Amino acid sequence: MTALSPPPPQAEVATRLDAAVIGRQGSRFAGDMAARKADLRHAIADSRVLVVGACGSIGTTTVDALLEFQPQETVLVDSNENGLAEMMRDLRARDRAPAPMRVQAVPTDYGGPIMRRLLAGAKPFDLVLNFAAMKHVRSEKDLPSLLQIFETNVVKHRRFLNWLAEGGHAARRYFAVSTDKAANPTSLMGASKRAMEELIFAGPWNFGAVSAARFANVAFSNGSVLASLVQRLALRQPLAVPKATKRYFVSIAEAGHICLLAAALGPHRHVVYPKLDPTVELRLLEDVARAVLAVYGLAAEIHDRESTARAAVDGALARSHYPLLLTPLDTGGEKAFEEFLAEGEIAVEFGLAKLAAIPHRPWSFGIDAIVDPIAAAIEDASRPIDRKAIVAALQSVMPQFRHVASDLTLDDRI
Repeated sequence: MTALSPPPPQAEVATRLDAAVIGRQGSRFAGDMAARKADLRHAIADSRVLVVGACGSIGTTTVDALLEFQPQETVLVDSNENGLAEMMRDLRARDRAPAPMRVQAVPTDYGGPIMRRLLAGAKPFDLVLNFAAMKHVRSEKDLPSLLQIFETNVVKHRRFLNWLAEGGHAARRYFAVSTDKAANPTSLMGASKRAMEELIFAGPWNFGAVSAARFANVAFSNGSVLASLVQRLALRQPLAVPKATKRYFVSIAEAGHICLLAAALGPHRHVVYPKLDPTVELRLLEDVARAVLAVYGLAAEIHDRESTARAAVDGALARSHYPLLLTPLDTGGEKAFEEFLAEGEIAVEFGLAKLAAIPHRPWSFGIDAIVDPIAAAIEDASRPIDRKAIVAALQSVMPQFRHVASDLTLDDRI
């Protein structure tokens, strides 16, 4: 029998890509993980943990870090059945959940009735991590997609929190992932995540501590702009990024470390974020695309039209070049740079070298005033609602929300 050939060195390429984009090897937060190992173990070991949205890129890497600290039982929930199945295969193949640890995967919608049944019959959870989210600005392109953003990020989230309380799950800690786009949001997606922060912090939930995390683009995570660049290369399609647009990046492993540290150690009613230097680490997407191409031994050939970029692929490759389309930053909701602190927010230290936290500042009136009409419109298709009404309602309680409106969406771009 002929021996199997070794697989292509994907891990090596991934390491080189991370280093090219992020400018470092290993996790920036490994020092904090090591320094607070005893505290993490105290918070996690022998506990019952519920992870929602478990098999996305961030959920998967956080679960991997979580299992190092040997929770007694971990329940993984995600509506992506295939993703959960592969996640469980991977954990078993790597022996990441040895006895007596118990890991259970439940393929269901965290805001649906089966989730309510699960919570009603489960023993109380000590730690709940929620990664379920709509995360793309492009998804506010039309009313149905926009309503889906708010249903996933806010309406279902409120329902889920109510069911936790109803089922007696007064967890020691509750954590939900937010986004840098919640700081001074220009998109409805970002505004929905800022509303989510208000929901978890200001609601009547009887948790020991509630925390969230805003952080940068997760390099090469599912659906990310960098994953798209690699996919375009594999399909011999031109790369495309907006001009004069700057973003922060962390690796997938770093995202897991941020979330676990924030979930287990973040101060009550605070948003945790990474300390990143904007003068060095806020990078032009054009430069990032060039760095990705360099890993593959290619140089960028700049284009400003989709048609010429598409037609240039073969000829550019013959010269070890590759077409890079630079587009105007003129689509709805997009902002030219990322930031973690909104106007009026002040960061505080909480004992970690590479992470800081932002104390919650409550809105002048309750989150239900925003959520109720949107939830009613989602449930009753005959009820009138439009984008302008949603924008106006959010701006009435969120003065930092300055929506960037446009007839163009990211679906009009490569």
